[in-house]
Amino acid sequence: MQEKMVALVTGANKGLGKQVAKELVGHGYTVLIGSRDFANGQSAAEEIGEGAVAIQLDVTDAMSIANAVERVTAEFGRLDLLVNNAAISQSGRYASGQEILSASAASVAPLDEVRAVFDTNVFGVLAVTQAMLPLIRSSSTGRILNVSSGVGSLTLNADPNFPFRSHFGVTYPASKTALNAITLALAIELEGTGIKVRAASPSYTATAINDFQGTDSVEVGAQPLILAALDTESPTGSFTGPDGAYPW
Repeated sequence: MQEKMVALVTGANKGLGKQVAKELVGHGYTVLIGSRDFANGQSAAEEIGEGAVAIQLDVTDAMSIANAVERVTAEFGRLDLLVNNAAISQSGRYASGQEILSASAASVAPLDEVRAVFDTNVFGVLAVTQAMLPLIRSSSTGRILNVSSGVGSLTLNADPNFPFRSHFGVTYPASKTALNAITLALAIELEGTGIKVRAASPSYTATAINDFQGTDSVEVGAQPLILAALDTESPTGSFTGPDGAYPW
């Protein structure tokens, strides 16, 4: 009997991460539910059921990442799929979406706020990916999926008709732009290895990150992510969303 594929989803105790984990389990994967708070991860894993395994993982904590690598190495010896989903829209200082938008303006954004968002959304992704890469190299179908957003596309935001253009700021949106750059850099570096590196955007989904202002359920929102995560055949280095290819 073929061994189950092994996936790790960061920030998987709620929202889109949890839905992605649930669907990957449904596709026969063993899924490690990455969660800063292990108890929250355990609750999510129990709710998802057999095939879901909680793992403590804070993407901003080097020791937490090292411990996670040690555990995956000991229990599985490889990682077939890494979904870098963990992200924040703010550090916690703002009470509403409008406050977040206003404080993201390039002329006024507090630098410590920018650093806090980038620490999770950009540096956290790179740290986890670098640490997990030896395990991904051990897979015959290694894939890295970075959960991005259309609001990070420079091409889209340069278009005056883009509906979210006025929201382009230097915290969350710019962190997704930086994440896209990391995705492309990894894809270029690894294109000779067979490891597929992709960025994908969910649809506008109602989750905690947007104060549940999104229009789609997590079940609908997660679909572009699942398609990109399960794709072992398409070329590396793509950026896709609900309607297909997105411009960088």
